[in-house]
Amino acid sequence: QVQLVESGGGSVQAEGSLRLSCVASGPLASSYCMAWFRQIPGKEREGVAIVLSADAPMYADSVKGRFTVSKDDAENTLSLQMNNLKPEDTAMYYCAAYVGYCPTLYFPRSSVFRIWGRGTQVTVSS
Repeated sequence: QVQLVESGGGSVQAEGSLRLSCVASGPLASSYCMAWFRQIPGKEREGVAIVLSADAPMYADSVKGRFTVSKDDAENTLSLQMNNLKPEDTAMYYCAAYVGYCPTLYFPRSSVFRIWGRGTQVTVSS
């Protein structure tokens, strides 16, 4: 069973930065599509960032220009650099994956992702 482990969450003040990392371990397949989601209690899980096929990143509109996603296939890691954080970024951040390749033009819905990490909390205070 593949496992995803997130790290790097924490508490920061507005305009601060955090870097999240997700490492996949276990019996790995040849390729995974990995993405970052976040969820606030009582709200639906939101796709935040993904590296699509052809290494093209895609972001939620709310984080464009502030977050940068990167993927290291050799290390099976997905990272999320979050700058200029805002209180509305406060959420539990999850790494998710499925076996196969990411699409080229769209962010798959959360139900497509079969493997999930436990999440890491990000709290941004004003």
